[in-house]
Amino acid sequence: MKRNKATVLTFAEKCKNILASNWQGSLNTIKADAKGSKGDIHTSKVKYILKRGQPYLWVPENDLHNVNTIIDERGSFAVTSPFPGPLGVLLKSMKKLPIRVALSGEVLPLKEDKIKSLAEKLQEVILSEQKVINEFSYTVSGVLSSSVSCTSRSDNLQELLGGSERYSVYRFRMRSCTFIDAYGGTFEVDVEDLETSKADVLAPFSAKLIDGINQSEARRRALMLFCFVYMDANAKDAYIASIDRKGFDVLAKVSSPILTDGVGHYQWKEFRFMFKEEANNVEMFCRQLVEMEEEVINKVSTSSGLK
Repeated sequence: MKRNKATVLTFAEKCKNILASNWQGSLNTIKADAKGSKGDIHTSKVKYILKRGQPYLWVPENDLHNVNTIIDERGSFAVTSPFPGPLGVLLKSMKKLPIRVALSGEVLPLKEDKIKSLAEKLQEVILSEQKVINEFSYTVSGVLSSSVSCTSRSDNLQELLGGSERYSVYRFRMRSCTFIDAYGGTFEVDVEDLETSKADVLAPFSAKLIDGINQSEARRRALMLFCFVYMDANAKDAYIASIDRKGFDVLAKVSSPILTDGVGHYQWKEFRFMFKEEANNVEMFCRQLVEMEEEVINKVSTSSGLK
């Protein structure tokens, strides 16, 4: 079924994009001792990649997960949408969590031959993403240029190869999947739908794209103009919150209804902006973003009588 006219992705597609855009997540396993599972939960962040729709986890050798999973394979794995730099500060100030995906299932150790094969896949993923980065055009580089502190997904994964730390590698066999929105709403996703859904090609680069836009005052002013021109909303500030091939979501600080004492008030509100055509790669995303920026500037200039 075609979904090209839909304004948003399916929950399965959103989950797949989150998993493809990040490189680390929070793994939870049940604490164990010689007598078995104790019931308490051990949580730590681990790095991962997706292979054929399944997460594969790199757990440091000194992490308790390695002991816990010997006694009890059950675990859960939570991954958030990227929230680098200013976006993370904003979400924290709003006491708002980024959208995320929560998986439950089993944490299964890999045999040596499978680990070697996965290491080759990891190397392939890193080289592929770095090749794309090296071939970015001037337009893409212009959008990313402000993202000075946010490292790429491939840079973070590179630490798994040839570093001094040793890891145990696991496959996370999914039993259930839940999409959790920014307001805490939960939506169950069929695991089979998640495995068969394809992630956006631009997903691995979303962290740097989001940070590059939010670190640029000029681009954030353009986001405010998007709200004014396309949504008839007068924004005092704005940040891009998430991106995908169909468009992007913006958190904007807009006027709320006048209070009873007559004093104006601002609130953060989310707006969805659509592309004219799906952005099937980073180049198309940046090109359409720049075109939208030029369009709103022209519209505002024309309406104000400026040339």
